[in-house]
Formats: sequence, structure tokens, C-alpha cells
Amino acid sequence: MITATALTKSYGNAPVVRNVSLHCEPGTITGFLGPNGAGKSTTLRMIVGLARPDQGTSTICGRPFVDLPNPTRVVGTLLDPSAMHAGRTGRATLTIAARMAGVPTTRVEHLLDVVGLADAADRRVGGYSLGMRQRLGIAQTLVGEPAVLILDEPANGLDPEGIAWMRGLLRDFADRGGTVLLSSHLLHEVQATVDHLVVISHGEVVASGPLDELLASSSLLVRTPDPEALARALRAARIAYAPGPDQTFTVDVVDGRVTLEIVARVALENRVLLTELRQSDSGGLEELFFSLTAGTAAHSQEAAA
Repeated sequence: MITATALTKSYGNAPVVRNVSLHCEPGTITGFLGPNGAGKSTTLRMIVGLARPDQGTSTICGRPFVDLPNPTRVVGTLLDPSAMHAGRTGRATLTIAARMAGVPTTRVEHLLDVVGLADAADRRVGGYSLGMRQRLGIAQTLVGEPAVLILDEPANGLDPEGIAWMRGLLRDFADRGGTVLLSSHLLHEVQATVDHLVVISHGEVVASGPLDELLASSSLLVRTPDPEALARALRAARIAYAPGPDQTFTVDVVDGRVTLEIVARVALENRVLLTELRQSDSGGLEELFFSLTAGTAAHSQEAAA
């Protein structure tokens, strides 16, 4: 189980993460999404004790990471697959990890088979491709037989076959009661892999919940011959939106605060003619992601103005 409550972090005068909370249950895979610079990596680093939050707390299996007596037996982390000794072989890398975790080194051969590196085990890591280093990094996360995995861009560098392999590995891990938290830019792969979703933009959580529920009714489509007037009305009502083509707007309804009736009333009260107002056709996770992050960006720009 992973729990983060109101995590907040600034570097100098620049806020990076603001009141981020998330909860990952055993038996689930949670996708952690956001644009570049949204605060994903900083949040993950705070959860695993590599960055100290200015405010907020996080626990893994009920304890802060720094209080875990042998962290690798509880949580496997993959935050930077390039952070490996280039002169060591794959087998040596895992053997050292096993000894540090206090598990039998016989586990190394099993893991090399699991991640498909048995034939490359005695090659130096410096000669590995990015995908091979990623597989070795995933093997390292599994060395201590942890109950939790925290992975930052685990599919980076993997080919389609490797991505499918990783999806099966994570699904099996969760089905056996494990907890997985992963970030990724591969939205279609996330949609095929995760059960729950947390979306972060500008350092703040903009959506959180079961993937199926978030995709079920993520946005409204609004069309008007007077887009400037509608934009002013939506901003005044503090309704997040993203401009679209052909005089349309996408309005976020993920938090349940905005409905068709509310948008219609805002338009009526501001004497804005609407020619179309309906649930947006589901475009999957990609549409949801861009709707959420574009809407937050629009609000932030207006606030700055």
C-alpha cells in the first residue's frame, strides 16, 4: 500500500508540487500521469525518501520509507535505469543487489530468466541497449520480493514486445496482491495496464479515481457562434475548459462539479447562444489527459493575467 497526503515541495521560490495526495491499494496498478514538469518525478522521489517534502507525509505499507528497516524487501523502485555501474555485468549487478537485500543469490538466475537477460547476463551493462538496461532495472526492483513497486517511465526504451511483456509482469504482480505505482508518457499503454489513475498538472492533482469511472464521463462538448463570450462566462464561473476547433470547447466534468445543466445555465445567464451541448464522445485516455491538463493550463494562465 502507498499513501501520500498533501505532499508539497518548492525549489527556491518555485513551487513544484502542491498538496498532492494519492492512495494505492494492494492488488492494483495506479498510473501517475502529467505533462513534463508537472511534478511527477518529484512526487515519486518524496515518496521513496530521495527528496524531503516541505509539507505533507507519505508511507509505504504503513511506514515512512526512511523508517523501513530493509526497504528493498518492501518496495522496489525504478527511477533512473541509467544509474548503474557501466563496468559491471548484468549478473554482477543483480548479485550485489541480492546481497544488499539479504536474499539468496540463487534468486539472480531466476530474475535474469524473468526479464529475458539470461543470454546477456555476462555482458557489461555499459554495452546494454536502453531497453536492456530497463529490463535489468526491473529485475533489480524484484530482487527483494517486495510488496510494492514504484516505477518512473518503466516502458522507456522497450520495443512493443517488451512493453507487452512488462504489462503482463505488472498485471501478474498486482494479481498476486502487490501494489504498483507507475508514471508513463505512453497513454495508450497506461490505458491497457492500469486500474486507477492520478493525473497531475502544474504540481496539483486534477483527477484521481478508477480508470473506468474517469473515462466514462470525462468531458462535455460545447459549441457557440460567440466563443469569446463563452470563454469569459466559463472563466467567471471558474469552469475549466479547453478551446477546440470549429467554435467548440471541451469542459472537464471529472470532479462531478460541472454538469450539462450548469453549463447551460452559465450560458443563459450571460446571454451566450449555444448551438451544441452534449457529452463528449469518448476518445479514451488521451482525450481525458489533454482535457484535464489543457483546462488546468487555461486556468493558470488566466490567474497569472
